[in-house]
This record gives sequence, C-alpha cells and structure tokens, in this order.
Amino acid sequence: MIASSKSKPRASHKKWLKVSLTVLVILIIAAVVLLGVPRLFTQLYAQPRIYSVTDAPSDYPVAVVFGAGLTRSGQPTAILQDRVAAAADLYFAGKVKKILMSGDNRFIYYNEPGAMQDYALKLGVPEDAIVLDYAGRRTYDTCYRAKAIFGVSQAILVTQDFHLPRALFTCNALGMTTIGVSADLRPYKLISLTFWQARELPATLVALLDAWIFHPVPVLGTPEPIFPAETPTPQQTGSNH
Repeated sequence: MIASSKSKPRASHKKWLKVSLTVLVILIIAAVVLLGVPRLFTQLYAQPRIYSVTDAPSDYPVAVVFGAGLTRSGQPTAILQDRVAAAADLYFAGKVKKILMSGDNRFIYYNEPGAMQDYALKLGVPEDAIVLDYAGRRTYDTCYRAKAIFGVSQAILVTQDFHLPRALFTCNALGMTTIGVSADLRPYKLISLTFWQARELPATLVALLDAWIFHPVPVLGTPEPIFPAETPTPQQTGSNH
C-alpha cells in the first residue's frame, strides 16, 4: 500500500512534465512559424530587387536612407555611417539626384537626420542634394512619408542586407516602386549584428500587419515634394493607407 501511494505522485509528476514539454514544443513551433515565415517571405520578395552601387539602374532619382541610431556623442553608428556612405556612392556615380535622409528627431538632443547630413557633407555630398525627414521614426513611417510628404514614387532604398527585405516590402506595399542597395561596407560587431537580425523577426511581422491590416497613419504635415513638378495630391497625403 505504501509503495502504491508513492507511485501516484510520481505518475502525476511525469504526466505534468509530459504535458508541459508538449506545450513548450507547440509554442516554439508557433513562434517559428509566426516570426520565421514573414521573414522568409520578405527575403524572397526582396532578393531580385537588390543591387550593388555599380549595378543599380539610373532611373530612380532618389536614394532613401533609413536611420539606425546615434552614439552617445551624437554621431552616426557604424551601421548608419555605411548607409550614408553607400547613398553618397550612388550620388557620386550619377545613379540618383537627391538623397532623402529619414530618422528620428523627437528629442532635442537626438537628431538622426542632422547627424546623417553632417556625415554626408564630410563625404563631399553637396547640401542641395540632401533632403531631411525628421519624422522617420520607423521604417513604415519613412516609406509612408517619402511618398505622402516628399512626393517620391521611385527610389533606391539604402540599408543593410538584414533590413532591406522589410524596407523593400514596406515601401512597395505603400505604393512606391523601389529597389535596394546593400550598405554592408564593413564587418560589424557580432553583438550588434545579432541584435539587428533578431529585431527583424518581430519587426517584419509588424510590417506585414501594418501594410495589410492596420494601415496606420504616421505623423504627416505639409507636402514638401523633392521635385516640385511631382507635388503629391491630397489623396496621396491622406488616410487611404
């Protein structure tokens, strides 16, 4: 009787452990599908749309540079420096006429577009070739505002390989015609690259939801077309996305 009574808790514990492991496996599979499939989809979507600076066509008048953070001293991070440098290369190669630098400037001491411009000027890009977007708080906002505020219909997106799939999908889903140029100009710190790669998993899922379901409207304002002849219409600046 004593042995029998002891076996019941053991059997119950084994059953609980088995159920817990089953639930854990299901959750892991669900997470892989939920996060991995969107990432795979955008990678496949972007693959034929990515070029080198040399191979990029010349019929896209604007290069769009996405913010990627500043150092404590207010300078562009290595990743952001390379994005600006790649866009500068496109400009010097005659591939684009203007560079739209889009980043976050919500706080007085955090000015991504301004830091990007300063770095581009050091590289020799003329100031009149640079356009600043101070409300590019995330990739979706940059793409939306590029079309709605700055009248961009065709553009080369300049960012790293880990970000190009989401950027290309988002901008094209919002009605722009875009291709991408990789800004991977150096080896990056493993911890930094791991962070950015991991970040893309949930960010890509959110990008698909925003483009296909939620259609959020970012901070807008008065249209400032890069090329005045392409002034966006009220429908382009409004809430149909």
